[in-house]
Parts: sequence; C-alpha cells; structure tokens
Amino acid sequence: MSKAEYDAFLAGCPSRQLLDRIADKWVTLVLAALRSDGSHRFGADCAGVPRPMRYSELSRTLAGVSQKMLTQTLRALERDGLVTRTVEPTVPVTVTYELTALGLSLLKTIEGLKTWAETHMDDVFASRAAYDSRVG
Repeated sequence: MSKAEYDAFLAGCPSRQLLDRIADKWVTLVLAALRSDGSHRFGADCAGVPRPMRYSELSRTLAGVSQKMLTQTLRALERDGLVTRTVEPTVPVTVTYELTALGLSLLKTIEGLKTWAETHMDDVFASRAAYDSRVG
C-alpha cells in the first residue's frame, strides 16, 4: 500500500494494527519513561530529555508492569522501530533502551495523552459517578 492508501477505518489496514500497538498503556508509559528525567511530569515545562534507560530502571519506573509484559512491550517497540536496544559486553551484560527518531516523532502525542489523562481524571471520576447514579 502506498502512504496515501492507508485508512485505519478499514479492517485490513496495517495502520489499524499500529494504532492498536501505540494505544496500549504499557507502550504509552514506556515511551514516556524514556523521555523522563525522573520527575515523571511531562508537558510544556518538561525538563526531561530523551535518554537511554536500562531494563531494571524502566521496570522500577513503571509500577505494576510484569517482567513478561515489559519484555514483550520493548520487543514490539524495537520491531516497530520506535526503540533501539543496545547490548554492552560488560560483566554483567548491560542492556539499554532508547527512543529512535521515529519514537521521538511520536513522543509529543504520547506525552499529550498521558498529560490529558492525569489532568482530567477528576472530571472522568465525576462523570462516572453521575452516570452510575442515573443508570443504577
């Protein structure tokens, strides 16, 4: 398919699979973490600079992610060209993950989604409560 022919509204379009991948919560959080300066705050005044992170550091940053899920997510991101994996022959072996140019091009959108969710969570809780009280 040429670039002009991609249409995520069509069931067989590969861009739909890509949307499914980047809409995953762990993908969103891994990409955001690779931009992190440790403050876990993103937005216009973000001091974070994209930087390589070791697997263990990513695991600590992403509370609740299982080893299996983090490994699967990183492999998928590497396969899609959003993250690079670098192995350094140290004892023990050091493995780092870093955003590629393609991953960086997605970062503003990912950060925007994360920031939107954090900013509007109280509004969503209020809407859920109002809905639940109406519906029963």
